[in-house]
Amino acid sequence: MRLTGKRAVVTGGASGIGRATALRFVAEGADVLIGDIDAAAGTALADESNGRISFRHTDVTDAAAIESLMQQCHDGGGLDIVFNNAGAGGAAEPIDEIAPDDWDRTMALLLRSVALGIRYAAPLMAQRGGGAIINTSSVSALGTGYAPTAYSTAKAGVLHLTKLAAANLAKDHIRVNAVVPGFITTNIFTSHLDLPTAQRGQANAMIAAAAAHAQPIQRAGASEDIAAAVAFLASDDASFVTGTHILVDGGLTIGTRASWDPTQPSLLTALDAFK
Repeated sequence: MRLTGKRAVVTGGASGIGRATALRFVAEGADVLIGDIDAAAGTALADESNGRISFRHTDVTDAAAIESLMQQCHDGGGLDIVFNNAGAGGAAEPIDEIAPDDWDRTMALLLRSVALGIRYAAPLMAQRGGGAIINTSSVSALGTGYAPTAYSTAKAGVLHLTKLAAANLAKDHIRVNAVVPGFITTNIFTSHLDLPTAQRGQANAMIAAAAAHAQPIQRAGASEDIAAAVAFLASDDASFVTGTHILVDGGLTIGTRASWDPTQPSLLTALDAFK
């Protein structure tokens, strides 16, 4: 119950990582306001929460909507925690093909929304004497080949923004950190595809199966894995942690497969052949 008495905002809270985090926050004692464009799922989650979760329809590409979301939480009793999590896969084209408007929309959804979430939350948190902000980045911020170019660029921006905001807001006792998920079983990269629900589920299953074989921890990541890290960063257990990130990727980024799988050839084994 590390979050007892705290009030939190979770964007993208109706599904996936956001939903799992909202539930984790409640389990740890917080009251949660989720913002999402999926009114049906958001309302259903609120109805199932025995009054611990509230829902507000929120498009995070709309600055006024973000401001209103933060203000509603503050007006309801205060704002202590913000999880800037809303997002989607964005434009999938490579840099030499992407349309300027698609680039801008991806940045608005994945990077500008985080900046504005911090901007509108921080003054309200300062009135409470401080708070904790957590932003969702991605392993795609750390290297190539994990996600489309625009998505990866935005998520890299989120990581640097996290550091800058932590420095800016330290004076107000506001900690700012990021969580960096690996391949997690959500709909983020299939929701934009024009596929029937069943086929989308099959695609997600294929991604999960591939991820389980591409990392040292041989299972697909779950939204709850990310929620656990976010809950830590939101709590007083992380009171000396700011301006950094937690990588939750099953070991995906520690190196090539040969670095952890002894059955795979590596540079060292290749050199051994010449001895």
